[in-house]
Amino acid sequence: MLKGLLAISGQRGLFKLVSQAKNSIIVESLIDGKRMPAYATSRISALEDISIYTEDEDVKLFDVFKAIYEKENGGAAISPKSSGNELKSYFEEILPLYDKDRVYVSDIKKVLTWYNLLIENDLFDPNATEEEEVEETEE
Repeated sequence: MLKGLLAISGQRGLFKLVSQAKNSIIVESLIDGKRMPAYATSRISALEDISIYTEDEDVKLFDVFKAIYEKENGGAAISPKSSGNELKSYFEEILPLYDKDRVYVSDIKKVLTWYNLLIENDLFDPNATEEEEVEETEE
């Protein structure tokens, strides 16, 4: 799952939650491994809470990552630096009903960047389920 992984507005890449301080949290960058404090004033988003708009209902980011994983047989996705049209058609293969009015090319780039970062760091398990996570935290 994506538990403990964060995106911080204004910061590149993803971060792993390390610990909590009095008025901040300590995070570690997945890009360079550096640790830093993140304060409540930063817009911090937990990856497990992010969804992608579709024409039906919102789809959890985990499910989008799982679809990319299956399409790429566990490998990396196309480069987020590809052209806008390439990115849109790639995303349409993964999530055919994504809302083309509310999901921008910048969002697609972010999703692909995050996915590739998780694959590079061996942090994505498509077989993880929420039930497994609940059991682990209860033990």
